[in-house]
Amino acid sequence: MKHLTIRNAGKAVTIGTRIVPADTFLSRLFGLLGKTRLEPGCGLLIRPSSGVHTMGMLFPVDVVALDKAMRVVKVWRRLRPFRVTSVSFKISSVLELPAGQIETCQIELGDLLEIVGS
Repeated sequence: MKHLTIRNAGKAVTIGTRIVPADTFLSRLFGLLGKTRLEPGCGLLIRPSSGVHTMGMLFPVDVVALDKAMRVVKVWRRLRPFRVTSVSFKISSVLELPAGQIETCQIELGDLLEIVGS
């Protein structure tokens, strides 16, 4: 399974080194279902996506909405199971991270994220 490293370009902070791309119909459909938690450094980059749901999930996640340039346009901290984010045409992809990662990595609106070494 392919893993991506994603960092915050402006702050030189690594957000995760084991981010799994969800870029097929099935990988986007199932996402994190069946997982009991996300380890530090892990996550799921869902693309394309204009919003997500946490139906059937067993744990909260931090969600970062990105535009086509991978600029942060919206964040949801500690999104609990059985919730739905808003949907926006500005959102091109969504990054799901362990709960608390937005705060730990100081991810803010307008930050530019990048995939390293891909």
